Amino acid sequence: MNVYEQVAAFYRAFRGEKRIIGESAFGRDLFAFFIGSHDGAPLLSQAAIHGREWITGLIALTHVRRGLAHGGAWVIPLMNPDGALLSETGPRSAPMNAQNFLKTVNGGTDFSLWKANGNAVDLNVNFPARWGTGAANVFSPSPENYVGESPLSEPESRALAAFTLEVAPKATVSWHTKGGEIYWEFYQRGARKRRDRKLAEVLSKSTKYPLSSAPNSAGGYKDWCVETLKIPAFTVEAARTGVHPIGRDALGGLLGETSEALFDLSAAMG
Repeated sequence: MNVYEQVAAFYRAFRGEKRIIGESAFGRDLFAFFIGSHDGAPLLSQAAIHGREWITGLIALTHVRRGLAHGGAWVIPLMNPDGALLSETGPRSAPMNAQNFLKTVNGGTDFSLWKANGNAVDLNVNFPARWGTGAANVFSPSPENYVGESPLSEPESRALAAFTLEVAPKATVSWHTKGGEIYWEFYQRGARKRRDRKLAEVLSKSTKYPLSSAPNSAGGYKDWCVETLKIPAFTVEAARTGVHPIGRDALGGLLGETSEALFDLSAAMG
């Protein structure tokens, strides 16, 4: 069972509140699960926005199983299902009419390091937060770092932005691999910066990952949440070591590091 099939099966079996928030470029459902209670604004946690980081989708399912003791959270385990399947299973996961384009962009048939969506856009540089100004940005279809034709050009990023605006979260967490570190800054200052650092330290204590910064990044989901919505937003780079893509054999260790993170953050925010 591939990661998309696993998340879809979990969705069918889940008895709590759940939604399909949109579709991917290739028409795959984007699943969301609610855990906890509707007591104030929720958290929003999204995973696997980068294809090769699909293992974070299974971390997210563990967060759904774990639940919360305080407040509520929406969890989106597989924000980029097309990219995840390209990385996990290869180009045959794409529609026939897209396969030649994707293989040309990729430079071959090994898609294990593919980060982008089915349109060869990196979803995590496709948000309207100083879009196109990142040091690593590229401006044509690519396995990684292509910003797209415009902010929110992609169905997945549009769905995530619209859902975020709808549920109005009090904070967001994005799950990536790898590096074992937490990004939390994007040009916020003063009281907001102090607030956000304090919450980042909660995640750091829970995961044992140090806080870090990415001063040359732009266009990310976290960046948009911080700059536009002015809420705390965190990118957690799970897995301290390893080679992309982090596979299922590493899941046990990853869960040991990350399974309590949402629970602890929710408790800290009251």
